[in-house]
Amino acid sequence: MENYKPDPVFESLGREKGAPFYDPVAAAAFPEHVVRYRNRRWAEKVGLGRLSEAEWIAHFGRFEPLPDNLSAPVAIRYHGHQFRTYNPDIGDGRGFLFAQLRDDQNRLLDLGTKGSGKTPYSRFGDGRLTLKGGVREVLATEMLEALGVYTSKTFSLIETGEKLYREDEPSPARSSVLVRLSHSHVRFGAFQRLAYEKNGEAIAALVDYCIAQFYPALGDKAGEARIVSFFRTVVQHTAQLVAQWMAAGFVHGVLNTDNMNVTGESFDYGPWRFTPVADPSFTAAYFDQTGLYAFGRQAEAGAWNLAQLGGALSLLAPVDALNEALQSFSGAYEEAMAEAFFRRLGVQRRGESDFAFVADFLKWMTETGAPYERVFFDWFCGSASENRAAQSPAAELYEQEKFADIRNALTSFTPEKPERLSHDYFSGKPCAMLIDEVEAIWAPIAEKDDWSLFDAKLEEISRMREALGFDASRFSP
Repeated sequence: MENYKPDPVFESLGREKGAPFYDPVAAAAFPEHVVRYRNRRWAEKVGLGRLSEAEWIAHFGRFEPLPDNLSAPVAIRYHGHQFRTYNPDIGDGRGFLFAQLRDDQNRLLDLGTKGSGKTPYSRFGDGRLTLKGGVREVLATEMLEALGVYTSKTFSLIETGEKLYREDEPSPARSSVLVRLSHSHVRFGAFQRLAYEKNGEAIAALVDYCIAQFYPALGDKAGEARIVSFFRTVVQHTAQLVAQWMAAGFVHGVLNTDNMNVTGESFDYGPWRFTPVADPSFTAAYFDQTGLYAFGRQAEAGAWNLAQLGGALSLLAPVDALNEALQSFSGAYEEAMAEAFFRRLGVQRRGESDFAFVADFLKWMTETGAPYERVFFDWFCGSASENRAAQSPAAELYEQEKFADIRNALTSFTPEKPERLSHDYFSGKPCAMLIDEVEAIWAPIAEKDDWSLFDAKLEEISRMREALGFDASRFSP
């Protein structure tokens, strides 16, 4: 395994001194192992690209330890607010941290699982993942990475040969186990659990771990200032994540505190959706009946969750200082919205008025019901795409008086790397991922084990990723 660099640092936290960070667990024994997806791009980045299929199954289907890595998987302990109701009975219930390693930029990355079997926190669940759920997560992470969202990467998906029974999809359902690659599995809920247990020493140890691995620039801070600086940094990264979701037209669906982590990295995809139009009330989860996590309320959800993290950290730092750090969310979000939308539109920013343009742009999209992905596709690189936009199926929208001010602004911005328009992706149609297509991709897999639409979609996303040239893995310590 050339360039494989194991670094199982999470074990250093341990469980001694009353610090309850994790529990050693064992993976389920699955009757079958059929590799359905293997992320070769990212496998190369972490030195695992040359594994044979048998070795891949051994490590990511049977979970035999990687060399010099975690000796046993660990289920991370956490609590969380679920739809704003505190739940002290959760934790890694169908997943665990399997390994930690460094990538080709020497950044720490975790390999975590979903559907790997029961843990002490499974409660009444079976600890499994349906194959459809795994397919949906592959599609979500590939699409979001291509659109410039800082997301976990689906590393492996293996079908496991069991029959599962679920209320929300036809049963018996096919089973799978998924491995995701991400910079951190430290959720807001990990701090909430320690605060619930009034374990300030453990909170300090977890903050130290996060600073050492993700934010070493804060290493010179001490005492209360260290805690507040860490929190302010998480606030800023969370604001950036939500802004990237908005620019991608993405609705996560379940923004509970246990589904947000300290690096501001999108992960854990359940009932996600991409919105067809800029509808603030658009929701992803059928059970989100009040629209708590609707498209237009994701920033509110992020800020609310940060307030809960701040509450947990108040065991070690003054509330006033933490509240002041939390107040930075609004400004950070406006700045991140400008950055994310200008990047998606392929134009260079100008300055303080950038967010005002984004607000006007979203208002126009909302009022007209313009197709979300189509608009970004048609106007990528602004004035450099005027002729393309005139040939678009949405051209009539662009000729209306309502669009005049938006058009004038768009064409006044300097195109960013307009040579990207020479990619053949821009001679076709925009790559989208609306729910009807997701279901259409799944149908032939369920009916006749036909993966051709799935493979074709991944190829289409790959072409878009190449054309846009976004770097969704820009996080660096």
